[in-house]
Amino acid sequence: MAAPGDTTIVFLHIPKTAGQTIHSELSRVVGAGAVSPIRVHTEAGPGAAQFPPGYRLYSGHIDWEALETVPEPRFVFTVLRDPLERIASFYFYIRRQAEALSPQELAQPARTGMRMALENGPDAYFFGGDMKWRRFVRDHYHSPYCAYLVTRRIRGYSQVANLPRAQLVKQAVAAAQGLDGVYTVDRLEQLERDLETRLGVQVDLTGRFVNADPEGQQTRRWPRLEAMIERDETRHRLQRFALADQMLMYRLGLGPKPEKPGD
Repeated sequence: MAAPGDTTIVFLHIPKTAGQTIHSELSRVVGAGAVSPIRVHTEAGPGAAQFPPGYRLYSGHIDWEALETVPEPRFVFTVLRDPLERIASFYFYIRRQAEALSPQELAQPARTGMRMALENGPDAYFFGGDMKWRRFVRDHYHSPYCAYLVTRRIRGYSQVANLPRAQLVKQAVAAAQGLDGVYTVDRLEQLERDLETRLGVQVDLTGRFVNADPEGQQTRRWPRLEAMIERDETRHRLQRFALADQMLMYRLGLGPKPEKPGD
């Protein structure tokens, strides 16, 4: 099997979309020394700083406004999952992280999200708190696929919050079609095939998940979260959080046609 060659790989990792598994496999095949150290957008400045030169793999929760600074040839892709499942998975992941921390650790400002998840039920976690907290929730849970594709920023929702949903989806579809690949968590074999046929890279992704839910990958998370929700309004609002991303996936042929919740 041929080596990756001169092609630079850019994995735009949206949180809770099997990204740790993909990153681990890509790091294995390109070698640790070829992996950019920037794994989260806050680890570097804006623009080209997100893509320090000299690496073959850029992979993480990175802003990609300066993607064009990455030399050609490059293979740029992202991975999506059912939007409601992602909301629930992210929520349960944060709660598990919080449960492993001491009260002193949870009291730190950087752990506010974990503390809120542990100390509040879903209704208060998603739709309680002050303005700053509600902005945090929207940045992480409201239309994250569309917002990331359109703004090229991990926390870009505020830039598109006032766009009509149809326009947001249209712009996200155009951005997605400009990438080399958009895949889904439940069909990673397509990513395996593309990496092998286009780059000569063999990876083993199907059925392998790092940071997996202890209850197993086949367990649906949204019904678990839905059962914890006390107010119908909370459920409907979370469904609206997911709707633009569901529409995006449908337009890309990656998911079923969504049913609109009551607006």
